[in-house]
Amino acid sequence: MTTRQATKIQTKAYPASRQLATVTDLTSKEAQAVTEAVNPLIADAFALYVKTKNFHWHMSGPHFRDYHLLLDEHGDQLFGMTDDIAERVRKIGGTTLRSIGHIARVKRIADNDADYVSPKDMLSELWEDNKALVLSMRSAHDLCDEVGDVATASLLENWIDEGQRRAWFLFEMTRA
Repeated sequence: MTTRQATKIQTKAYPASRQLATVTDLTSKEAQAVTEAVNPLIADAFALYVKTKNFHWHMSGPHFRDYHLLLDEHGDQLFGMTDDIAERVRKIGGTTLRSIGHIARVKRIADNDADYVSPKDMLSELWEDNKALVLSMRSAHDLCDEVGDVATASLLENWIDEGQRRAWFLFEMTRA
């Protein structure tokens, strides 16, 4: 298969192929709903991770060290959640992200490829993105509650708290 052909393939997240099928106590409809709610969160976490690292690498100015270290910590948190949540999708019988292209098709966090972004604009943009990720996680959590997926809801609760903390720190650093 050529690369061009591969990019045209639409990947379905649920149900997994027979070779990847997983037994779960959720109904097929419930597992599909959770899979479809959670996969975009994984894509958003990857997108926000890359943006956070971009700003970490391109930080400048008198608060360089503080901002640089903070964004490194935030990046680690974001990257850390991706494996657990992707494995959660697999545990309930779904499939998850397969490539950078797949992430690009599913993510809702905008990229920032600007040559220069001021430190304040970096922090403000990350603040908005972290708030958006928290809102998306809350929505997925509500769905998990509706279908009784306590394990996924529990993971989301911890990440919501981490996201709120990141947003709080970013907000405080952008106060005039």
